[in-house]
Amino acid sequence: MKKLLLFFLLLSKSILLSQTVLNSYPLYLNDPIENSQALNVEDTKTHDVYVFATDSKRINILKYNKSLFLTNQFTDSISNTQNKSLMGYSISEDGNPTLYWGSDYLKNIKIIKYYLETKTSKTLNFDFPQNNESILTTFQKNNNFYIVAKEKNEQHILLYEFKNGKCEIKMFDLSGFPFQNEKGQTFTFSSLIRYYPIEKMESNDFNPLDKTTSINKMYVLEDRIILTFDYNSKKTQVFDLNLETTAVTEKNFDQPVTKKASQNSNSFYSENQLFQIKTNNDEFLFDIKDFDSGKTLKSVSVSKNDTIRFKNSPFLLQIGDNKPQELKTTSKYLKQLSGLSVGVSVFKSKGNNFITFGGYLEYVAFSIDYGQNDFFNDGNQSQFSRTKRVFFDAALSPDFEFVKQQSEPLAIDNISYFLSITKNVSVQNILKLKNYSILSYYDIASKQFIMRKFTDGFIREDNGNPIMNKAQFSKPFRFDKS
Repeated sequence: MKKLLLFFLLLSKSILLSQTVLNSYPLYLNDPIENSQALNVEDTKTHDVYVFATDSKRINILKYNKSLFLTNQFTDSISNTQNKSLMGYSISEDGNPTLYWGSDYLKNIKIIKYYLETKTSKTLNFDFPQNNESILTTFQKNNNFYIVAKEKNEQHILLYEFKNGKCEIKMFDLSGFPFQNEKGQTFTFSSLIRYYPIEKMESNDFNPLDKTTSINKMYVLEDRIILTFDYNSKKTQVFDLNLETTAVTEKNFDQPVTKKASQNSNSFYSENQLFQIKTNNDEFLFDIKDFDSGKTLKSVSVSKNDTIRFKNSPFLLQIGDNKPQELKTTSKYLKQLSGLSVGVSVFKSKGNNFITFGGYLEYVAFSIDYGQNDFFNDGNQSQFSRTKRVFFDAALSPDFEFVKQQSEPLAIDNISYFLSITKNVSVQNILKLKNYSILSYYDIASKQFIMRKFTDGFIREDNGNPIMNKAQFSKPFRFDKS
């Protein structure tokens, strides 16, 4: 599983008080750093919680009831899943879990169903068709496992639904829709997603700028999938995929018009609204449109000489892991933003929309190590990846009015900082429940699998004052698992 990172400082006192150990279970994982994985999941019907923790030899399944008391445990060999990674899970109508193990090139999946009461398992193989080109993304919904895939040279998307031991395939045809950039150049759907892969956004969770700056996005809703494409700086092209009928509906939303030509535009979908941003060195434009009618609900235009009074944080610039630097003016913010991929992220909490406006870039940097006595020699050159982010925060009321409200830390913020200061942690995984989040991880030192509860918000003293004040909390960005 991927690792959470977060580059802001919180007081350790706050973190320690904002989490509670729910339970721990003695467990031995062989080589937990290199060859182990974990999933922490909820049965959406019974609200039982499962832990799937694997190493190179075995899988450990822990089942908890909704009160998080251990009710069952099963350890099984995984010799038939060598060289495969854990992709996801489903839970059958009979209450037994199934895990999906994918090969490196995702041509084959091992499907293993575990029967907890009898302590047995059953393995099936699933082979993708020969013309399968790529796996676009995977997701879980209503206890079922889904794979979104693309076939070679075909202008459609395939959705594989794994449910109760069966696989149903649905096709969404995009061959009849035009793909054309602002210069009038046309291309196919296949070439679009080959060069600009689709990034899946997380529903009801914060999506960081390194994801939201992607120009092609996918949003999985209850009965449909929304695809947004921002390859054309003049408009956002949207496809609404009906999961029941497989019908595909196209919509186009004009981007705000700048006085000076701009290629830097993007969008974000949230709760039936489309948030659009467009920038250049001189201007910052932002629109909110109703998804059904296309009506503009709010429009903001700011020039480089204006003061953005609705921001709830400074303009911040961050290079790599370094501490964020403050940019003093709108002009400096727009100048730094101009060389990045622009994006906007929206997260709804307590009725308000908390918005991050910014940009992101990942690039290759070089360093030369001359060594102790190699000043006059060429030295050893190495390359490494660096990142750059520029951003600020704002908040909107349900009536689309900007409000001066600092966004409090989310549970994921507290989890991220906890992980940054805690040693001996491996195979961590996060399960977001209705009112809190669970961080599960393997403690290498104590050889235990631990589950901790984290909540949103500042931790407050008995007098009601937050232990952290705004100066001590800065939300430059949150990394999803990376």
